[in-house]
Amino acid sequence: MEKVIIVGSGCAGLTAAIYAARANLSPLVLEGRQPGGQLSTTTLVENFPGFPDGIDGPQLIMNMHAQAEKFGSRFSYSEATGFEPMNSHVRLQIDGEQWLETQSLIIASGASAKWLGLQNEEKMIGHGLTSCATCDGAFYRNVPVAVVGGGDSAAEEALFLTRFASKVYLIHRRDKLRASKIMAERVQRCDKIEPIWNSVIARYVPDQKGEMAAVDLRDVSTQEERRLPVACVFVAIGHEPNAKPYAGKLEMDGEGYLVTKKLVESKYPGVFIAGDVADRVYKQAITAAGAGCAAAMEAEKYLSGLE
Repeated sequence: MEKVIIVGSGCAGLTAAIYAARANLSPLVLEGRQPGGQLSTTTLVENFPGFPDGIDGPQLIMNMHAQAEKFGSRFSYSEATGFEPMNSHVRLQIDGEQWLETQSLIIASGASAKWLGLQNEEKMIGHGLTSCATCDGAFYRNVPVAVVGGGDSAAEEALFLTRFASKVYLIHRRDKLRASKIMAERVQRCDKIEPIWNSVIARYVPDQKGEMAAVDLRDVSTQEERRLPVACVFVAIGHEPNAKPYAGKLEMDGEGYLVTKKLVESKYPGVFIAGDVADRVYKQAITAAGAGCAAAMEAEKYLSGLE
């Protein structure tokens, strides 16, 4: 039986692995289908403390991975697909087949950004296509950008981007925002934001280097298309927490995020939750890392109590 299994290898999972390994718990980290989480698809990260010149997202993840491995963390590319809390331990199914048993579990499986599902979308991520204005907005100073969405998140992203971009186009498939009244009013009062109603992006248009140069917009009423030059597209149509294995067994909110008590605790002793799988507000690498640290320290405390 394992002492600690950590599900996820983004900032939360790897920070938990570093702390658990340094506590001599020899954690097993299940890296899942996207090792490194969302940072693995990010280019330059400028807001993680300790890197005044910034650091590439994949490099930051590689550094954290090496640090966790140095202290004794073990890694598997397996994915958690089932979860059964027992009286004295937890059973975790991996890859739909094998069951593992562990005395404690840290769920740090993150959340996946929702995308538009367009052709060449995956190639464009990190090349003028992103889902995080806070992470990437500062790279697009004095150039036009676009935000896709109509809720509070899209409104917040658009307003934030006005600090950097020369123009922010807010593309929405309906004729008014779904955002709260106060957020919608702020958007409409801002001279730098131009809403584009009843429209969707039909395709991304890269330049010769593969960077975003424009988007083709389609009017949902007339089906007419036109080209809009932008340097970056920020997709703000929500995130989906990677929490399916725990449905019906751990408490979730209306959007599927896991609910915690006292920062990282679940309703089951020995089961802890950290990072974007529970965070619907901040969604930053540094907050995920902090939660991963807390989860590992709570797991160590729990295991000490068992002894």
